[in-house]
This record gives sequence, structure tokens and C-alpha cells, in this order.
Amino acid sequence: MSDTISASPNRRTMLRSAALLGSGMALTGGGGAALAAAEGEMARIRKAAESNRDADIKRIQDWIRLPSIAAENLNMAEGAAYMADLAKSAGFTGVTTVPSDGHPGVFGVMDNGAKRTLGIYFMYDVKQFDPAEWSSPPLEARIVDKPGWGKAIMGRGAVNQKGPEATFLATLHAMKKAGVKPPVNLVLLCEGEEEIGSPNFKQIATRPDVLAALKKCEGIFIPASWQGANGEVQVNLGSKGVIDSNWSRAARNGAGGRRATSIRATRRWSIRPPGGWSRRCRRWSRPMATMSRSAAGATMSAR
Repeated sequence: MSDTISASPNRRTMLRSAALLGSGMALTGGGGAALAAAEGEMARIRKAAESNRDADIKRIQDWIRLPSIAAENLNMAEGAAYMADLAKSAGFTGVTTVPSDGHPGVFGVMDNGAKRTLGIYFMYDVKQFDPAEWSSPPLEARIVDKPGWGKAIMGRGAVNQKGPEATFLATLHAMKKAGVKPPVNLVLLCEGEEEIGSPNFKQIATRPDVLAALKKCEGIFIPASWQGANGEVQVNLGSKGVIDSNWSRAARNGAGGRRATSIRATRRWSIRPPGGWSRRCRRWSRPMATMSRSAAGATMSAR
């Protein structure tokens, strides 16, 4: 990172600065005093984050050293308990382990007295790994020199997904230390089966107390490692999944006989805020000699 600032900022920098100034004025009602207060809070949060740096790094490393692998039933109860402890230490209350027909989830809330509520999705499980394929032991969470990036923590889960999640928790720790409340209430829901397709996540999310909390949320944020080497952060405003279905149709032809048609449809949905649920587009493709259709590219907007 350079210690100097260019005297002639590029167009992107100028646009970003203007956008930040505009959003800051909107959030603070345009008052200079309120804007100055917000800048003071940010300064205190940054100072707290810098003082917490060693503890924050250790939190990521310790978590990496406890791999929970659903496919192998490895450390699943321990992983859920560790996740619950992480949530409690970050300031979530009412933290409970939510049982399911598979591996448990973890649920907690943070009431900051705000008017709006945001859901936070975590996963505490990681993928399987072969140590022979790693340039650094995957469970030691060593700090290594990464060409083009500098020093980095290397280990299973450092990117997917414990590193980003621990960074989010580090932010909450810094805000708590700085005496600054998050501007929204938070609902945290974690699962331990993401890497095997989340077969029991619906059961966890629809438990009455969990579902009641989720219904208060205006959206759900998933911490992820969308940050470039230059420090720029990307925020994805949606997620997508796949719905697969088989349809059968029977009709009479002119001779009084019956003709059966089988159709298989695969639809890809993209869920993104804001707005109501709406299907934005649908494209059909028809393979050569079959009656199979693929509805690909269908998207929905949601908030």
C-alpha cells in the first residue's frame, strides 16, 4: 500500500468519493454535525480494530484449526459449540444450538434498538482436503507470504468461509470496544451442512423462534472474500440457486389416441434486493430430437 495520495485522482476515485459523500449526507439528514459525529465514530472503530488486530488474527487461526466436515461427521458438535461461543463473544444474545435431523445449526440475535433488522448467514463447516495438495499444512493456519498479496493466513476455511465470517465478527468486536452500536439489529443463523448441500437447513430456519426472527429481516448478508489485492471490496447484492422439476402432459390426437410428452425444466433463480418477487427473464432451449426443455437464466428480485 502506498503512503502517498495521487494529486490527480482518477474518475473512479472521484465518483466513489462523491457517492460516499452523498450517501453520508442522506443517512445523516444532511447535517454537518451529524456527519462529523459519524466520522468520529468511524475513527474510534478503526482505532479499536487496530488494537484488536492480534486477537482477531488468532480468532481466525484457532477456528481454522478446528475443522468441521459434515461429509465425514468430523467435529460437528464441537464446531457448533465453537460457533456459539464466537457468536456470544461478539455480542449476540439468546444464542442457542438448533438441532436437526442432521448436524445442528446455531442461532442468535443482536437487538441494537434499531428500526431495521438484517439477517446474517454463517456456515461453520468446511470442505474435505488432501494435505498433499497444499503448499502449507491446511490445519495450521500459518501466515505465509503470498505473491501479489503480501502476508496471508493459509488454511482450510481461510477463504471459504471462516476468514470472511471471522472478519465480520472482528468488526462487531471493534464496534463494541469503541462503544458504537451497529445501525441495524442482527439475526445470526449458522449451519454446518453447507458443503453437503444444506439438506436440513430448512428445518433449522423454520423452527418457530428462528423463523419469527428471520421474518423481521429486510435482507440477508453473507460475509465473503470479495476483496481485491488493491483493497477494493465488492458486495454482491444477490445469490442464485437451481430448481429442477419434471413435468408430464398427455393429450388426445385427432385419431382419438393419446400422446404423452415429458418435459424437464431447470430454472436458475437469482435473489437480489430490493423490490418484490418478479421473474425477470426466461430462456428456453430445445435439444435436437427430444421434448426436453431447459428454462435457464430465470431470475427473481426479492427483499
